[in-house]
Amino acid sequence: MTERLPGRLEGADELRVTPPFDAEAETRVAPDEREAEDPPAPPADSAPPAEHAPGRLVIPDGVGAFVGMPSGVRRSVGIVVSRYNGDITTKLLEGALGALTAAGVQRDRIDVLQVPGAFELPLGAMALAKSRRYACVVALGCVIRGETPHFDYIAAEAASGLQLAALETGVPVVLGVLTTENRAQAEARAGGAHGNKGEEAASSALEMADVFARLRAVTAAPGPSAA
Repeated sequence: MTERLPGRLEGADELRVTPPFDAEAETRVAPDEREAEDPPAPPADSAPPAEHAPGRLVIPDGVGAFVGMPSGVRRSVGIVVSRYNGDITTKLLEGALGALTAAGVQRDRIDVLQVPGAFELPLGAMALAKSRRYACVVALGCVIRGETPHFDYIAAEAASGLQLAALETGVPVVLGVLTTENRAQAEARAGGAHGNKGEEAASSALEMADVFARLRAVTAAPGPSAA
């Protein structure tokens, strides 16, 4: 619903006393005024698409660096997936499974936990992470905006809850939840023109699991005694 700025009475312009209308004066515009007129706005569909900043991260020499790789060798992975908007989440799941298999995760070391909707994803992720059976957890879902604020509450709670599951357990939990304005945007990100976000989430989860393993290997090793 369009909102109006406060402090102005609707219809106040109609109560103003104005001088007689001069049509010719209204249509006469000085040349310099014509040049100063704003150009017409481009159509909405001509706006450039949002882009990510190009380039890659460069860590300078001379510092310790922990860099993970999306490797699934000898790793078990838990996936929690929402059955709501199931045609979209099925494609996300297929993308995640494909990425995990390609990275070396054995099929029998992948477990999938189904939950009703995106709101239940954090609880499912927490249960998987607390089991200590998985190197990482991937959360997959799809929330499409409707006519009420329901979308905003569900999307925000799903994201914050998944982060909480990771922070409380120390197990990487990666967000693979689509939050889109319409079905077409969701389809474009579930194996369409914009790739498959399930695949990206699975790859990110393995990378986090690997960098954590590298960090633990160094911190667990006995270091030099403090003088």
